[in-house]
Amino acid sequence: MFESIVKKIEEYNKIIIHRHNNPDGDALGSQIGLKHLILSNYPEKTVFTVGDEAGRYTFMEDSVMDEIADSEFEGALSIILDTSSPNLISDDRYTLSKETARIDHHIFIDKIADTEVTDTSFESCAGMVAYMAKETGWKLNLKSATALFTGMVTDSGRFRYDATTARTFEVASYLMSQPIDTTALYKNLYAEKFSSVLNHSKFVLKIQFTDKNVAYIYNTLEEVKESGLSTFNVSRGMVGCMADIEGVDVWVNFTECEEGVLAELRSSIYNINPVAVKYGGGGHKKASGATLKSKEDCFSMLKDLDEIVDKGETC
Repeated sequence: MFESIVKKIEEYNKIIIHRHNNPDGDALGSQIGLKHLILSNYPEKTVFTVGDEAGRYTFMEDSVMDEIADSEFEGALSIILDTSSPNLISDDRYTLSKETARIDHHIFIDKIADTEVTDTSFESCAGMVAYMAKETGWKLNLKSATALFTGMVTDSGRFRYDATTARTFEVASYLMSQPIDTTALYKNLYAEKFSSVLNHSKFVLKIQFTDKNVAYIYNTLEEVKESGLSTFNVSRGMVGCMADIEGVDVWVNFTECEEGVLAELRSSIYNINPVAVKYGGGGHKKASGATLKSKEDCFSMLKDLDEIVDKGETC
């Protein structure tokens, strides 16, 4: 499955790795992991990672992105990871490269690279990269294994989500052949300050419900600033507080930011991806996101989600 990607990696001496903006653990894990896999197996190559800041994932080794000139893209291969749409790619200079490639596990929207491998059966893009390394027979090192394992853990919800399969655990076992410090990893991922717990409770108290029992939270720009949390930690971090409410099968977290309103959509049984795509976003059947233009768009989205629940067509 990955032969075409491996061939391109072997063909180019300079490789620049991209992922989506506002990165999560999978975007960074697959990006950092692939970088160190390439450097370990092809030490003569030059590899850069580019994009916006790592946010709450700055604890990950090598999470500081490279700052490179436009000229570095000349004659290079740009590899785009964990991204389903061009408008989500962090650092759009991938278009300056001689050739592009993509590895992604999101629902396919459109072709965005010259060479593509997409597969929604994987729980994470990091899992895809790790599987590629395993199948290709590449040497694995601690840096790449830790980054890829982090991506798998975060995008599978600690191996909770239904995208988790026997292959997920086979690949995780492969990565664990390296001495990954899971104690330190989980502490960085899940330890919370008491102030954060208090913040979390404030968001829980804001949960509302539509007529069809779609749960939602709306966070204003002022509330985000008052919380002391990053936009990412509010948008992506608080959507999960609605996940286990009895009788709720669809939930969404709306968070105002400078670019508009970030919408994180989730469901336990319905395909909510078409709604995200309708508003310029994308993702998975049960976990998607979009950036909306206004608060009015949020209520339009809630109506669309109500219609999905009303139809009752589960996936």
